[in-house]
Parts: sequence; C-alpha cells; structure tokens
Amino acid sequence: MEGVSSLDEPLKKLLGGATAKVMADHLDLHTVGDLLHHYPRRYEERGKLTALADLPLDEHVTVVAQVADARVLTFNNGRGRRLEVTLTDGSGRLQLVFFGHGVHKPHKELLPGRQAMFAGKVSVFNRKMQLAHPTYQLLDASDADEATEAVDAFAGRLLPIYPACKQLDSWRIAKAVDAVLPSAGGAVDPLPASLREGRGFTPLPEALLKVHRPQTRADVEDAKARLKWDEAFVLQVALARRRYADTQLPAAPRRPVADGLLDAFDAKLPFTLTEGQEKVSKEIFDDLATEHPMHRLLQGEVGSGKTMVALRAMLAVVDAGGQAAMLAPTEVLAQQHHRSITEMMGELAEGGMLGGPDRGTKVVLLTGSMGTAARRQALLDLVTGEAGIVIGTHALIEDKVRFHDLGLVVVDEQHRFGVEQRDALRSKGKQPPHLLVMTATPIPRTVAMTVFGDLETSVLDQLPAGRSPIASHVVPAKDKPHFLARAWERVREEVENGHQAYVVCPRIGDDAEEAGGKGGKKAKAEKAAPEEDGDKRPPLAVLEIADELRKGPLAGLRVEVLHGRMHPDEKDDVMRRFAAGEADVLVATTVIEVGVNVPNATAMVIMDADRFGVSQLHQLRGRVGRGSAPGLCLLVSEAHEASPARARLSAVAATLDGFELSRIDLEQRREGDVLGQAQSGVRSSLRMLTVIDDEEVIAAAREEAVAIVAADPELEKLPELRTVLAALLDKEREEYLDKG
Repeated sequence: MEGVSSLDEPLKKLLGGATAKVMADHLDLHTVGDLLHHYPRRYEERGKLTALADLPLDEHVTVVAQVADARVLTFNNGRGRRLEVTLTDGSGRLQLVFFGHGVHKPHKELLPGRQAMFAGKVSVFNRKMQLAHPTYQLLDASDADEATEAVDAFAGRLLPIYPACKQLDSWRIAKAVDAVLPSAGGAVDPLPASLREGRGFTPLPEALLKVHRPQTRADVEDAKARLKWDEAFVLQVALARRRYADTQLPAAPRRPVADGLLDAFDAKLPFTLTEGQEKVSKEIFDDLATEHPMHRLLQGEVGSGKTMVALRAMLAVVDAGGQAAMLAPTEVLAQQHHRSITEMMGELAEGGMLGGPDRGTKVVLLTGSMGTAARRQALLDLVTGEAGIVIGTHALIEDKVRFHDLGLVVVDEQHRFGVEQRDALRSKGKQPPHLLVMTATPIPRTVAMTVFGDLETSVLDQLPAGRSPIASHVVPAKDKPHFLARAWERVREEVENGHQAYVVCPRIGDDAEEAGGKGGKKAKAEKAAPEEDGDKRPPLAVLEIADELRKGPLAGLRVEVLHGRMHPDEKDDVMRRFAAGEADVLVATTVIEVGVNVPNATAMVIMDADRFGVSQLHQLRGRVGRGSAPGLCLLVSEAHEASPARARLSAVAATLDGFELSRIDLEQRREGDVLGQAQSGVRSSLRMLTVIDDEEVIAAAREEAVAIVAADPELEKLPELRTVLAALLDKEREEYLDKG
C-alpha cells in the first residue's frame, strides 16, 4: 500500500519551509493529504464577476472585479499619499486603498478597465466597504508573458477560490495545490468496490483532480458528490463500529417488577402520560431489559416531560435492585432536579426513613458545595444501596464515590457534559450501566446521526396537556423606545393579575471578573455578532437592570436577582422564594435556562436578545407558559432592522417548533460550533459535507455502514477502509468516539 505514504509526505518537502510553516500554523495543513483535502470554497468563472454587494464584513475574501477608476490623493500637507481604487461588478462597488510606498506599483497597474483578482479583509470606512492594501493578481495583463502565466496558473475557465488567511492568498494556495496534485494518484480509496460501482462514483484520485482543477461545473458536482460520500461513510463506519462494540459489552438486564416502586408512582400520578411519553418509555424499558448496555439519546421539546420519562426509567431500575444516577451540569440544576423529583415521588422518596413506605427509596443529592456531614451521609447511602436514586453534579464522578450497584446513568443536557465525565461514571458500575442522555435542545436528525451517532434516538415532540401557547414578539428598543416602555407595562399587568415574570440579561454586572464563580461560564455574555459591534456597548447586566427597574418602571414590585456568582444556598433560597410566589420579578442570567419550573411565571423579557443564540432563546422562552395561563416572551434588541441578528430574532418569534429553530440555528452558524469540541476528532474530518444540507447522503451512508459492519465488524475484507479509518481515528480521536 505504497499509496498511503505519498499522501503522508510532509508539505515542507514539496513546498519549501516558509509556505509549509504558514500552512501548518494558520490553516492546520501538515501533509500532502491535508492540502489535497483543503477544497476550494467556491469557483469564479473568468470574466463573470463576484457580487460585491454580498461581501461579509471582517472576513478574508477573494473577489474578481474590474477597475472603474483610480486616483492618488495627498494628505498631511502633501507629505502623505494614498491611492483609492474603485472596483465594480454590476452588483455593487468596492473601494481599495493603498498607502505610502505601496502606492507606486498598483497605480501603474490598476488602470480603469483592467480586471484582476483581489484578496483582503473587508472593513468599513466612512460607511463604505473597503479592502486596505489587498494583494492582487491581474487577469488580463498587458505584458504577454505575464498574461500567459496568469492564464496557465488558472487553467480552465473556473478559478478555484480557496479558504485563505491573511498570510496566504487563495492563488498562492492554488499554486501549492498544483505542486501536490500529482500525488492524488496515490490516494487510498475507502469505499468498498461494490459500493463505489453500485452508486456509480468517480474514482477518488479523479475526484480530487476535478475538485481542484475542474474544467466545467459538472466536474465540480461530480467531485463533490464523491467526496461528500467518503466523509459521511467513513464517519458512519466509525460510529457503527462503536455501536457494534457497545452491543458486545455485558450489562445486567433491569426489568421493572409488578407492584413495585414504578407501579406505586404511576398510580399516584394526577394525569395520564402523553402518547409520546408512553412510546418513548417503551423504547427505554425494552433497552433496559437486554443484556447489553442501553445507549439512548432522549431529545424533547422544552417542557415535553423528559424528566418524567427519565424518572420512570430510574424507578424501574431501582425496582430491579439497581441504583440510578442523574448527572446535571450545574449545582442549581442538580438542586432543582432533586427538588422536583422528590416532589413528584412524594412519600415514595422517603424509603428507609421512619414511617416511610416499604416500597420507597432514598433520593440523595451530591454536589461539590455540600457540607462534610451531609456529604458523608450521601456517600454512605450510595455504597450501602440505601439510596436508590442519586442526583448530582460532576462531584458524582470523583474517585471517592462508590455505588452499591449502579444500573442506570441519566445525563442531563448532554451538550454541556464532556465525554470524559460520562466515561468516568460508566466505570463505576460492576458492569457498564445503561445510559440515557437527555437534551432539551432539539437536534436536527442529521446532526443527531453525526454527533450522537453512537446513541439510539428517542424523540418527545408532544407537549403535555395543560401547557399553554407562548406569544413571542421582538421589541426594537432603539427604533421605537415606546415599545420598551409598553413591555414593562405588560410585566406590571401580569403581576397585577397574580402572575410572575422573568427578566433575562446577558451578563451579571458590577464588573468583577465576569467568568468568576461556578456559574460564571454561563453568565458570560455570548460575544455580540460582528455586525452589531459598531457601537461597542457592553451587554446589559442583571445588577444594573434590576436597579433601574426597582427605581423606575417596576417600582413597588418585589424584584429579586439570580446569577451564577451567588453562593449556592443563596441561589437556592431565591429560587425557592420565587417558586413560592414571594417575589414578582426575577432578573437573572441564563442560569434559569434549563429546568426551572414555576408554572405561575407567565412573562419573560430578554434584554439584548440578539446576544443569545437561537437555541438558547428557545430554551429561555420555555420557562414561561408552564401553567394554564398563556405565556408571553418579549425579545428586546437594539440591533438594526436589516441586520442578521434581527432576522434571527424574528425567526424565534415566528415559531415555537424547536426542531425548526435548531435547523435555522445550524444554517446560520457553521457546523463547527454545532458538532462542538466534544467531537473535535470527527469534526475536523468534515470538509465537504454540510450536516444540514446533506441529509440523504448521511442517511444512506449510515445504512451502508451498518450493513458493512454487521457483516465484517473488524473490516478484515476491507483493508483500504481500515487504513483510512485509522488515519481519521488517530489515538486521540478514537478516545473521543470511545468516550462519546
């Protein structure tokens, strides 16, 4: 398999040290194979001009355009010179500026009517888009030699535009690609021959040639179809092997017993489960009854009753003689889960206490800030098996924590929970425990198949009866200040009708270290999107807003604050008082994002709403309308009406469907954020595949992968596929998948 080595060649051998160093440092490209998989972002047709009207701010761009006019201006009493060049392309105009000694060459070359490629970072000056000191390459040079060279360098009609960086323009990357293209012949093809021929795919070396140096648009499509498949397929094979390995692990089957805790719990439920809850519970109970560990992802809309489903699974495991652990990302959440679960269970949570029922079990809380005595007792209850259910933060994972017989681990809010932690908890069972991962952020199906591809998925998309609709509106505070005044009046009206309200702000305030304290990371404002950064106003803060509201529009109401820097007992106390109706308005950071359940809270005002992500806004909004009265969510923003930030808010206001929103969210952010650091090994392998658009490819690749792994788990008959997998899953990445 000498082919492997040609792609493993370090770039510095072929390109020289300086270029190779820039590629390694700034583009993370180290080998010939890396560069061959650094695909063009798009292609320009010679003579067809890019839309200057659509240039993104603050990004490194490459444009093909024509010089409309050029003039040298002097400043500083004639001591300074600057060259201003205006480009045009029919869709818009773009200004270039060159200063000082950099003026001479472009002044001679960039004459009106000339066409060139320009690369630089887009900025705004005097309200106009501009590129300062761009690098450029003439496409129709008057000097014959230069002209031929320019044409040769971009053979064919399509100019590939590569993802570039300040230190290396697109056309220099194109030159480097030319140097390594001959090595493409040595690319190892991961697709089994039968699959490749069955689907009529272009051979891999040819696909690489076509993607970098296409003669026609059809070449590009051809290459993309093939390269997308490779990415989807190799990733799905890795995940299928993971799932296969999991099915080979032993686990103790946990079947609920008749007349046990679960039956007693169901008998005292004041409502019937929704059809969705019944269906998902059955999937979970079927998994728990098998001799291999369950690995299931339970995703549900905000308020669809996931906790109820998870609790019933935990009770079934306790009935079967095991213990269940629920892992929450923060202390506030762990305390809330503990409170709501003990409330739901009532006297069944008093097992082992004097006067407690025979069938009950102890439900203990374990967090980092507990006092020594309480902690010692909790640890004792776990090791003796006295406690059937434990709810905690990552304190549960510490070495000191021992279980009597851990049968089920429920992880809440997976996207904040590292794979290492899940792994550490898993090792605490006599055999691997069953695993249920819950997420309240609906995940589009393809992302679930890619990121959580080693988990089976259950979806809860019905809201329980009695949940009210939530009306959402954008409040443009800058354009229409009276709308904001009206928002505070609405909050007053809700309170006068006996209800309560939340006001959410992106940061805490009083400018001590914003990231301080345990909840600090959450409390930090998300960075405002660049297009709103013009005025550089810091995001609004809890402490300041609470102060203004007490003195101004909400004077006379009981206004409390809640944020991540408060002591856990203090936080707990505020939440308890708010839940008991002893406060009217809670001004908080996103610590209330998940799990807070106050049915009497009907209104929410989110300040600087444009500073939050789409799914975060959806999460926050889910805190209201939890009772029988309708909910109201007001998204306050100073973002400009035409800005992407406002479009994002309008999308949130327009739908309550979390799956639809997660799709919008994914389209607006790049996949990278969504696939997240936890999967970084896998993420870096996705170059061509876009998780949101290529649903059919991913689904089809998954089917093929499952069939191949079922027939040949070790891939003995497919050495090429094994080689490519080994490269994708080098040691560190393998561990990521393992722990996932």
